[in-house]
Amino acid sequence: MSTPAAIARSVAIYWGDARRRAALDRWYRRFIRPHGLAFDVGAHVGDRTACFRRLGARVVAIEPQPALARFLRRRFRADPAVTLVPQAVGARPGRVVLHVNDANPTVSTASAAFLRAAADAPGWEGQRWTRRLAVPATTLAALIERHGAPDFIKIDVEGLEEDVLAGLPRPVAALSVEFTTIQRDVALAALARLAALGYRAFNASLGESLRFALPAPQDARAMRAWIEALPVEANSGDIYASLTPRALAG
Repeated sequence: MSTPAAIARSVAIYWGDARRRAALDRWYRRFIRPHGLAFDVGAHVGDRTACFRRLGARVVAIEPQPALARFLRRRFRADPAVTLVPQAVGARPGRVVLHVNDANPTVSTASAAFLRAAADAPGWEGQRWTRRLAVPATTLAALIERHGAPDFIKIDVEGLEEDVLAGLPRPVAALSVEFTTIQRDVALAALARLAALGYRAFNASLGESLRFALPAPQDARAMRAWIEALPVEANSGDIYASLTPRALAG
């Protein structure tokens, strides 16, 4: 499958269901405020960017894959409240090597460790990263300096989560960080970084369920135990951290 066909498939999945759009809006309303600012790190086809805009926030959408960045530019070209940054995000500015999965660009990655973890892992059979691209990289600190401190950051970067958080100099009100069960070490390192930044309240959502897996906010120790106990079949999800614990109530 070519990248254009794969993008079209993702658009159908992530944009084509009105009920899903309504569910996204209900879910993110706890974090997004009208006239606020949100960062969509790893914007893919922009379904979260579109949600944040429906909720009234300005959005900085960061996406390093050229084909996806072109799609986002076309999709949001008439919206001055969306700023597209066609770069990766990491621990420091410079360039990174992006491993592109043409058939499934949502799992393209700048992490060689992610590729090793995915090789023959349950649930990842058949995934192939067939091209490498050198792409520019920035940091959360640089994005904040240029665009302002966001109310919420969504981070979905396939194994580079710890590096992205290393570039965050201070906590923002709330954020989410994707994790996979094939790289629990990365998830736990990201959790430790969040705790070091000062976050004390955490919860998680599995897959695209858009619901919290735990009935109440957890501290970092309990969140770590929950991640360690997940069966590998759980595959992926998002850790949520907030300076306001009530935002994380189930």
